[in-house]
Amino acid sequence: MNAAWSSFDRARPRESVLDEDLLGRLAGALPEDGGDPADAIEDAARVLDASISPARPLNLAYVGSTGLATATVGDALAATYDVNLAAHSAAAAILEAQTSRWTAEFIGHPRACGGFTSGGQISNLSAILAARERAMPGSRVSGVSAQAGALYCSGEAHQSIIRAAEVAGLGSESVRRLPIDSERRLVPEALERALEQDLAAGVNPVAVIATAGTTLTGAVDPIADLVAICERRSVWLHVDGAYGLPAAATPSAAPLFAGIDRVDSATLDAHKWLGVPKSCSVLLVQDEEVLQAAFGHREKYLLHREDAPNPVDHTLEYSRPMRSLKLWLVFRVHGAAALRVWIQRGIDNARLFTSLIDADPAFQMLHRPMLSTVCFRHTPPGVADLDAHNLRLARAIQADGRVYLAPATIDDRACLRGCFVNFRTTPEDVRLAVAVARELGELLA
Repeated sequence: MNAAWSSFDRARPRESVLDEDLLGRLAGALPEDGGDPADAIEDAARVLDASISPARPLNLAYVGSTGLATATVGDALAATYDVNLAAHSAAAAILEAQTSRWTAEFIGHPRACGGFTSGGQISNLSAILAARERAMPGSRVSGVSAQAGALYCSGEAHQSIIRAAEVAGLGSESVRRLPIDSERRLVPEALERALEQDLAAGVNPVAVIATAGTTLTGAVDPIADLVAICERRSVWLHVDGAYGLPAAATPSAAPLFAGIDRVDSATLDAHKWLGVPKSCSVLLVQDEEVLQAAFGHREKYLLHREDAPNPVDHTLEYSRPMRSLKLWLVFRVHGAAALRVWIQRGIDNARLFTSLIDADPAFQMLHRPMLSTVCFRHTPPGVADLDAHNLRLARAIQADGRVYLAPATIDDRACLRGCFVNFRTTPEDVRLAVAVARELGELLA
């Protein structure tokens, strides 16, 4: 583990690969008898070293966790004690509540409360189930077959919203995927029109989902404008900030998140931009009673203490590990100020990357980053099919191993996509990423 941590502080010249002996052992049969623990751990370490780790400074392909050592210690401690936060857990519940408060304060939503889940999918689903119960009281019992409900989001909202609609019984056809503007944000006027049309048709608006940092480009929907619409019509407003919401804590990006303190609920994945390993998602709500209405229940094997709800009465999940401990340790050991600096570093790296691409005639930016995601493509003269060229370039960059970027499409144009959320990434790393893309692109042109 010490060797792994030290290796994360610099980019590798290439990715590791597994040797034939280990590949053979990985194809082996179930062991009947135990073996040498040291050998097994050594093989496990070699497998992980040859895997794609987002902790490395030039793994830019996705919105990955960066794995502070402090948080990993928290993970190990939590696993050692194996506290179950579904039921009464004594001091662990107090620490989890404090971590929720700290997270809410960090992003500028001081009145919010909530809990921890396995990821943005469960956090978003939990919020939508709470919104469904408020918009359609009793639907958790009787179902929604007799009621038509709808969700509203931008055309670039995360797929987890579609899945949540399906699981909640609303159906994917209930999701109104609305137009975006030139900055790829949901258009408020389009939301107004959609709400008016559905209300006139007898459709019940369940929730509006604003995205605070879309996965594709990092766009932040105009939260304040959406708050005004939702408050006027008494519609639940949920913010999917799984990726981008931590940026609300930085002075440079905070204006993008104006109105966050007035939303009904919000999702934030600490395992994306707050330095903790997976999984650690936070669901924040204005009113904890809405969670009780959506998930509260009584069971003969899980009695209530003096009629007080159990933690599981506020969550979708039952057996729930102490995911909050690693984030609590990060706040305690590093402090909010250090986190703000690291988040701002990601934003600054994206701006530096953009300036380098703008200065190079062989490249084209496809979207100006609002946060820390860059979408660009290589456009050398004489290449007839730029889409095919950039898809080949993405594969070549991944095979090369010095940088890890992902292919994507924007408005049906193939491009390369990178996201800067790793506090280890330096300006020198950013320059190397551009240089590698240029070098390999020229070889393919």
